[in-house]
Amino acid sequence: MTAAAGGTLPLFPLRTVLFPGGRLSLKVFEARYLDLVSSCLRERQPFGVVCLLQGGEVRQAGAATRFEPVGVLAHLAEVDAIGPGMLKVRCEGGARFQWSAVHEDADGLWQATGVSTLPADPAQAPGERFAGAVHALQRAYAALAHRPEADLPTERHFDDAGWVANRWCELLPVPLAARQQLMALPDPLQRLTLVDEFLRGKQLI
Repeated sequence: MTAAAGGTLPLFPLRTVLFPGGRLSLKVFEARYLDLVSSCLRERQPFGVVCLLQGGEVRQAGAATRFEPVGVLAHLAEVDAIGPGMLKVRCEGGARFQWSAVHEDADGLWQATGVSTLPADPAQAPGERFAGAVHALQRAYAALAHRPEADLPTERHFDDAGWVANRWCELLPVPLAARQQLMALPDPLQRLTLVDEFLRGKQLI
């Protein structure tokens, strides 16, 4: 799906932020999302992951639900049945997108309309200014490589400022709202600057 202007996209609201190039593992058991995964598999299309502002991940009748207006396309990488009516799903983050309106289907699945993808981060080298952040991320990944639950991206782009910033944003203990704001920033160097300031403030580099 290219999510061209005016397009429609099924949403999976979560209390997390998916980043372009990142990974997301889910256990899917609600009927609406089992149907969503089946449809995306069949049509080879992504769905949209958006961060919840209000409401829960599991459907509750009458509960208000609000979520952020910028999300990330989730492309299915692996889908495994782990029990009756339950799937283990691993997704990879694609392009960021924004939407103009949403509505809830009768089955509880949220659909965004007026969807358009946002430009990908331009390729920019971190440079000497952010060498400390790059080297620290390399060390962190070397340590996490021994933990299967870490589920790190296979491809590594330590020479790309946006990729380095995104991977740090996934690892750092920052509030969900801050993580969302970082993801939505259009300038990768600005994103990496904020990450670098955080790392220096915590004396991590």
